[in-house]
Amino acid sequence: MDSTADKAIHLLGLHRDPTLLTVVNVWDVISAQVVADTTGTTALATASHSIAASYGYEDGENIPVELMIEAVGRIAAAVDLPVSADLEGGYGNAAETVRRAIGVGIVGANIEDQMRPLAEAATQVEEIMAAADEEGIDFVLNARTDAFVKAGDRDPAEVLADAVERGKAYLAAGAPTVFVPGRLDEHQVTTLVDAYGPQRLTLIGVPGSLSLARLEELGVARVSYGPISQRVALTALQEFVEEIHRGGVVPEGTRPLN
Repeated sequence: MDSTADKAIHLLGLHRDPTLLTVVNVWDVISAQVVADTTGTTALATASHSIAASYGYEDGENIPVELMIEAVGRIAAAVDLPVSADLEGGYGNAAETVRRAIGVGIVGANIEDQMRPLAEAATQVEEIMAAADEEGIDFVLNARTDAFVKAGDRDPAEVLADAVERGKAYLAAGAPTVFVPGRLDEHQVTTLVDAYGPQRLTLIGVPGSLSLARLEELGVARVSYGPISQRVALTALQEFVEEIHRGGVVPEGTRPLN
């Protein structure tokens, strides 16, 4: 895949394939290369929380957009796989942020609705897809609704209805897929797939999630892992430090990096 346009087409195809796409999120060049070089990896996704943390920023668009674009661009340039970027809410101008991301080789993105008024959020989706079209890219916008993330103590049935309404609006506005983060049960997943159509829903893997095999059977397009992959890596680092402080040695099976 030589061109950004080719990578975008390939990434969209991976979402449309009935085989569940799994992406373990990365946050810098070395994590991207390790994941990309692992057998079975077909695409990469960045995690905004993890990138921000690696630069010393809190999540929530506190990292300067210029630094985020530079970070995801370095990742895209370091691997030969399609890369989708977590671009939070778009840093004030989602369409322009996506345009800049395409310019550094990014072919998909998560953009949060942050539970803005639905008409405003759907218009943002239209603007993003129009900007991508102007760049000649079949951009894989993973339009995120925060219905479950920001549910609070609302009635779960109302939250699910919100996710259905918002996701359908984003698909109608041109988004290829809808990201609904949260720990969803089988009824909720089935309802969303029925509403959006198969291979249109993407989820996050968290403790207590349905199995990957079951999500594939239900017609989910993709599962990603957000900042969890960085937490796994840092947990291993912390455990190594603890072992050294106890007088231990380097763990057997530690792999060299190319």
